Amino acid sequence: MRITDLLKKEGISLGVSVKDKRDAIDTLVALHDKCGNLKDAAAYKEGILKREEMGTTAIGMEVAIPHAKSEAVKAPALTAITVPGGVNYDAPDGADCKLIFMIAATLDGDVHLEVLARMMQMLMDPDFTGKLKAASSADEFLRIIDAKETEKFPDEPKETAPAQSGYRVLAVTACPTGIAHTYMAAEALAKAGEEMGITIKVETNGSGGAKNVLTAKEIAECDGIIIAADKSVDTARFNGKPVFSTKVADGIHKPQELINKIVNGEAPVFHSDKAADSSEDIGNESFGRKLYKHLMNGVSHMLPFVVAGGIFIAIAFLIDSFAGVPQDSNFGVGTPVSAWFKSIGGVAFGFMLPILAGFIAMSIADRPGLLVGFVGGALASSGATFAAPGGDEKSVSGFLGALLAGFIAGWLIKMIMKGCDHLPRALEGIKPVLIYPLAGLGIVGVMMCAVNPVMGLINQGMQNGISAMAKNPALIVPVCALLAGMMAIDMGGPFNKAAYVTATGLLASGAIGSNEAPFMIMAAVMIGGMVPPIAIALSTTIFRNRWSADERKNGPVNFIMGLSFVTEGAIPYAAGHPLQVIPSCVVGSACAGALSALFGCTLMAPHGGIFVLPTIGNPLMYFLALAIGSIVGMLMLALLMKKKAK
Repeated sequence: MRITDLLKKEGISLGVSVKDKRDAIDTLVALHDKCGNLKDAAAYKEGILKREEMGTTAIGMEVAIPHAKSEAVKAPALTAITVPGGVNYDAPDGADCKLIFMIAATLDGDVHLEVLARMMQMLMDPDFTGKLKAASSADEFLRIIDAKETEKFPDEPKETAPAQSGYRVLAVTACPTGIAHTYMAAEALAKAGEEMGITIKVETNGSGGAKNVLTAKEIAECDGIIIAADKSVDTARFNGKPVFSTKVADGIHKPQELINKIVNGEAPVFHSDKAADSSEDIGNESFGRKLYKHLMNGVSHMLPFVVAGGIFIAIAFLIDSFAGVPQDSNFGVGTPVSAWFKSIGGVAFGFMLPILAGFIAMSIADRPGLLVGFVGGALASSGATFAAPGGDEKSVSGFLGALLAGFIAGWLIKMIMKGCDHLPRALEGIKPVLIYPLAGLGIVGVMMCAVNPVMGLINQGMQNGISAMAKNPALIVPVCALLAGMMAIDMGGPFNKAAYVTATGLLASGAIGSNEAPFMIMAAVMIGGMVPPIAIALSTTIFRNRWSADERKNGPVNFIMGLSFVTEGAIPYAAGHPLQVIPSCVVGSACAGALSALFGCTLMAPHGGIFVLPTIGNPLMYFLALAIGSIVGMLMLALLMKKKAK
């Protein structure tokens, strides 16, 4: 099927003026409806908007391609508009979009993916997009597309010399979503090879599966392989060949440089490892980049648990607030409905650390690592020790322990798998179902039961020391700053737990310094836990160029979690960028805690965030302290986080 088969003259509108992204979508959906492509325009539009929530469909270079599969579509179809004045479509390069196509696809088949792949390759040509934007009529618009498609994708391609004699360079492109960058990188590499006179074939690992797959004969005869990918691809087939691995953006922006790496013999020879068949094992990648890719694999899988669980807990507080439930330690479970939301949210949070550790380990050691990492994360969350294997609250090592468990578990299982290579071939079948999980489980169990008690000792020592300091009224401001800062160090680990348990213990006893001191400390501890998510939300909203698309998309949810005193909302960001996020949040929380004490703010409830407003003494100044601390954290993040390349 060709692009011109899907695009009717009536579905093209040139020189339109739209106010914003939503207006552009409405215009394109209306064109589909006008052409009779839709059963239900509202349902199809809902599908388009859901796709945009996953990340913008603007590809840069003033072009966007919104698309959706929907049962509201009668048959696959396209519409298009040109916007001479441009419209903000959240493009990755920051440019306003002037050329927008919208793909409507049925639920059966992947026609829209095939069309999208073609369009991505054609739209890499600025001359082509320039002609489309300058077209004066729908007929001219269609002729330009038809001519380009015929030139690039002839109906009956002839067998060319390169296909008969083999390819000098092979490449694989892949991006996490498998749509835009995958095909843009493929097109850039193909064009560069043509200009350089180098025969090249590019395999695309898109959302519709691998296309233009490299054959064993082509791999054997080529000079080397380029892997331009931001996700794992099968590399075992490249054993013994020169392979150069890099990010997919380099495939788009540095294609000649990558081809020269292969042609000039600068790529290292790749030796396949049975422990993992993924592009993370390519030798030319730095250790830091490998760590980052493993880490982000865990963070990306953990994020939905944090977001969904945090929202459910916030709903529980909201329900109890409306129901007039006493704002004490039972706030959030004071009614059957709020208790249901709090329990379900807590279950989601319970999976957060095991998921983080499990998918880090899986990224390192493939599927055998999942069990070991998952159990390691669960043991870090429960605080399991040799004396209390079922868990000890005083020994919980939190997300820092889960990070440790994920990486160590992954590397341990790889070592076990290497060691098992020397076992008799007859045992090959029982390795993945018995030997790897059994040995890995035993090792990670011993490791975490040895690590957690150390965290428990640190936790208890900090509680004792802080309690002693807090009994001196002259130290109330520095103590509040210290406790608030500790809430942001590990967000559920020993530092956070020591600060919170100390504050709630003093609140219950009410027996230190002045009568106000326990309440001032409780106020500082809660504000210290509220700052990290809010600072993250502010940063992802205002300093957007410091964060990835997924991080920006999920950032605003942290406003809700921060105001609800759900510090865990910041954990994915702290796990992904610990050296930047943790110091920034600690400084912001400490500032807020110190200001809360200086303003004389008090709190008589141990939890609840803004939902326990009636129990906050001097609330206006309390929220001023919260705002200042959050802004300090946001500004420090802006200084420490590097700008993302467009």
